[in-house]
Amino acid sequence: MTRFIVAPQWQGSSSSRAMQLIDGAEAIAGDLPRSSTTVLDVPTEAGDAQGTGVHRLSALVRMRERIEDAVRGSDEATVVVGGDCGVALGSLTPVAGDDLAVVWIDAHADLNTPETSPSGAFHGMVLRAITGEGESLLRLEPGIPPARLVLAGTRSLDAEEQRFIAHHGVRVVAPSEMADPDVLADAVIATGATRVYVHVDLDVLDPAEMAGVALPEPFGVRTVDVVASIRRLRERLPLAGATLTEFSPSSPEAAIDDLGTILRLVGALA
Repeated sequence: MTRFIVAPQWQGSSSSRAMQLIDGAEAIAGDLPRSSTTVLDVPTEAGDAQGTGVHRLSALVRMRERIEDAVRGSDEATVVVGGDCGVALGSLTPVAGDDLAVVWIDAHADLNTPETSPSGAFHGMVLRAITGEGESLLRLEPGIPPARLVLAGTRSLDAEEQRFIAHHGVRVVAPSEMADPDVLADAVIATGATRVYVHVDLDVLDPAEMAGVALPEPFGVRTVDVVASIRRLRERLPLAGATLTEFSPSSPEAAIDDLGTILRLVGALA
């Protein structure tokens, strides 16, 4: 049985629509099974950087702790629903290990550091934090080595992210390659991992299929291909945990239009 934890965190976002992430998380929560869903309280204050290069750091640290505690308190596999991508750090920390691969299904690589980030927003740094780099209060220790990362559907990269990927030889599955579900599964198997954590940012989807994201990128992946790739991956490796993030609907009516697509992804993860 899958446990759902809803974490309507918005403090990690760089978008002017960040507060709408609360509405998005709550809309998804309304369609999840009530008996197996926990909705976490998010700090009401924006938080501050506390002298670091991470905006709203204090609120993000508090939220990381709440998510970690909730995941550790669950006996079942857990899907954490955001909020922004930063929720993945707290979600992944309790299940990390030297046998784990991380699949990052996202239009963006989220591999910046506080020094290289153009925005100072943590949602653009979280995968780098998962490798054990970046701000000490917001990173995984020990981190997941880059050799056990797989980026999928990624198509918008900053210069530092391109450098990191090239330097470490990080596996990248292009949007067009997602049409074959074996490509992603083969890439993960090639890492040598025996478990997998899957992160999905809804902006990986083509904007024609998903309107409710703050940072859409053209030439995205079809929903059917993401669903098939996740299902094939789960046939070959056990799922250690997952996140589904960055639903930022412009209105309650617009949220309804996207929920059918989102629930197909939830079904693949659960």
